[in-house]
Amino acid sequence: MPRVKGGVTSRSRKKKLFRRVKGFWGRRKNIYRTAREAMHRALRYAYRDRKTRKRNFRQLWITRINAAVREHGLSYSVFMNALKNAGIDLNRKVLAEMAVSNPEDFKKLTDLAKEKVKVPAKK
Repeated sequence: MPRVKGGVTSRSRKKKLFRRVKGFWGRRKNIYRTAREAMHRALRYAYRDRKTRKRNFRQLWITRINAAVREHGLSYSVFMNALKNAGIDLNRKVLAEMAVSNPEDFKKLTDLAKEKVKVPAKK
């Protein structure tokens, strides 16, 4: 059986890795072992942070909606519950964008929410 040397295969594997780590700092871009470790770590962070980004944006939208709603005398939770009771299905991204770019339309929503707020009965 003839001897098989893996030069072409390993070179192509290394080239593929080096293309992916191009732009990394220091030895992480040109030493195979370090580059491989850096790439694996970068891919782990990328996977994790794709999820974290969604969480962070939702948090930002809620903060913006809360700030805009408090200017009109409501709290975030009361406002969202009132919108739900009114049958208005706007997601937080749209509401936050509306609060920033169209404050007059957002005020109409808060007025509508104030009408739909269920005031608890006093004992």
